[in-house]
Amino acid sequence: MTFPYTIPIGHARVPLHSLLEPLAFFTGFRYFLYLRARKGDPITTSNRTSIFIGAIFGALIGSRLVGGLENPPAMRHAGNILLYFYENKTVLGGFLGGLWGVELAKKFIGEKQASGDLFVYPILLALTIGRIGCFSMGVYEETYGTPTSLPWGMDLGDGIRRHPVALYEIVFLALLWMTIKKIDPLLATEQGARFKVFLIAYCAFRLLLDFIKPHYTFPFGLSTIQLTAMAGLIYYYPHIIRYARKTLHLL
Repeated sequence: MTFPYTIPIGHARVPLHSLLEPLAFFTGFRYFLYLRARKGDPITTSNRTSIFIGAIFGALIGSRLVGGLENPPAMRHAGNILLYFYENKTVLGGFLGGLWGVELAKKFIGEKQASGDLFVYPILLALTIGRIGCFSMGVYEETYGTPTSLPWGMDLGDGIRRHPVALYEIVFLALLWMTIKKIDPLLATEQGARFKVFLIAYCAFRLLLDFIKPHYTFPFGLSTIQLTAMAGLIYYYPHIIRYARKTLHLL
């Protein structure tokens, strides 16, 4: 496989990633609508629309803010700081920014019910499609791993065997999907539990994954993404303790 992977369209060759990214959003949204129609939604359509708007704007801000802060030296030398932040984005920042946007929107409209459960499976599906696109870019997008001598290391386009971290994430997402599906009867007893478990697991995964990704590291040994993941885990700390106690009780 040659990186970046492109497909012929007419007389041009288009990066697969540029096609899979919009497909991920479209497929995830259609799956959300399917689940909403099938399972119902305790939140009214007007309030759900307001929540969507809050999620979109929060994700846009969070994604660009965290993405821009990933490399402080590059940020300091950027000619146009607004353009620099616009061009840099990250999924984890989008998730936490979207969470902030949703909570703000819910306070504004007076919605008290948890709203994230219906998003979990569509997000997992969309993220998986998106990570296939990331993998197809190899080292030409910042979603590759550090060099490794492990047998599954891959040449992602620069002649160096690296951790295929996009593939690691796809495997993780599949396992997370199966796990949430398995414990869904337990999660269904508490509104919002499914989304909390998803985001807690994803923050923990990204905290660990960044140890095998090249990035700017602060003197204390962590990256911006890892600090963001830790912020998410701290936010959900009471729920982590509660879910851990429930799990131990069941065992």
